[in-house]
Amino acid sequence: MSVELNNESGEPVDEKGLAALATWVLEELRIHPQAELSVVMVDEETMAAYHQRYMDLPGPTDVMSFPMDELRIPEPDEPAPEGILGDIMLCPTVTARQAAENDRTPDQEAEYLLVHGILHLLGYDHATPEEHEEMFGLHHKLLAAYEDHRAGDAKA
Repeated sequence: MSVELNNESGEPVDEKGLAALATWVLEELRIHPQAELSVVMVDEETMAAYHQRYMDLPGPTDVMSFPMDELRIPEPDEPAPEGILGDIMLCPTVTARQAAENDRTPDQEAEYLLVHGILHLLGYDHATPEEHEEMFGLHHKLLAAYEDHRAGDAKA
């Protein structure tokens, strides 16, 4: 699994923690071990420019996903396809501001948004109630399992 993390935001970010989470999520979802993911932390000005350009919405947002090869989670009896997942952009200053609103720390909010971005790269969406339920159900399941995984590592 290739997870490349670049912090271009100028803000402190737990890069190792986010890379570990991304790697774990991709392994948990049985994404091909040679799949590639790029995560870039950007400042508000950069995020606002991308938000305007690609979503036609003003101002910075917290996370944006740019899928490449449209990889999907393989069925249990299917081999995982190879390819490039794509890029995720996170804006740490926006993330930090909204963390308290969501009763999370800035690091927890960044983790939450990273998983959200990964699921978007894998074709999940939340435009309809059914899509919302499916995506966020998996989202919460993954984060809870990762907390259990992390707690197990802490005990070892």
